[in-house]
Amino acid sequence: MKTTNILFWIVTILFAGFMLFVGYSEITLDPKGTAMMQQLGYPNYFTVFLGWTKILGAIALLVPANLPRLKEWAYAGFFFDLVGAAYSQIAVGGFNPQVLFMLVFFLFLFLSYYFYHRRRSQQLNLAAAR
Repeated sequence: MKTTNILFWIVTILFAGFMLFVGYSEITLDPKGTAMMQQLGYPNYFTVFLGWTKILGAIALLVPANLPRLKEWAYAGFFFDLVGAAYSQIAVGGFNPQVLFMLVFFLFLFLSYYFYHRRRSQQLNLAAAR
């Protein structure tokens, strides 16, 4: 259980930290991010909206409270955000090897999700054993 906890927190902190960083740059309408979103055809108000959802989702993942439904929604939201980002890049610019870099974020998301469920089942088994 200790190894699962450590792996969960390492992967989740890295993923959530990245999402917090990206979310903040989207909320503040950083010129680099804004230019990319405009190239994809998205207006600034949508960029700010996505930034807030990323920040709220990252907080939901990092809060240690037992809120399984909220965490599931956060994981689902990040999945759809990453799929939408990859699809938008492919739709506008065609398949580009740079799009494969998105696999790193999918990997971190899925590892965090896997360890979240593994950790949760271990906690439930431990509680049932008492």
